[in-house]
Amino acid sequence: MKTTILGLNKEKNLILVNKLNGLLANFQIYYQNLRGLHWNIKGKNFFELHLKFEEFYTDSQVKIDEIAERILTLQGKPLHTFTDYIENASVPVGKNISKDVESVALIVNSLSELLTIEREILDLSADADDEGTNAMMSDFIAEQEKTIWMLNSWLGK
Repeated sequence: MKTTILGLNKEKNLILVNKLNGLLANFQIYYQNLRGLHWNIKGKNFFELHLKFEEFYTDSQVKIDEIAERILTLQGKPLHTFTDYIENASVPVGKNISKDVESVALIVNSLSELLTIEREILDLSADADDEGTNAMMSDFIAEQEKTIWMLNSWLGK
């Protein structure tokens, strides 16, 4: 069996790098959506949501960096162009959204899509004995599940 410098199976490692690049692309779209929501939110919930969206995009910036650095740790190359992000993302793009309920629903849908990708990576990283990636996905998943619950509560669901 051929292994990487980290002792991981090279074939499984390559699959993980590709999946992490997909997650990176999706996080970049999610991040940009959050910036747009932060800038464009209007209405009675402006102050509450303007701050919350900033909190979310700041957190996303950290996660984006962590994902890219994990890809590099696995000896891959992170995607880094908007073309790459658009071609590899499945998170919905939000454009010209200024209403509170529509904004929060977009975030919930985006986080649900990210969770699907992260759970796939969690399974793959467990199979590859890649504890670093596995721990990262586990942390992301736990945090995002709680965020979805809170946002759905805000939506009255």
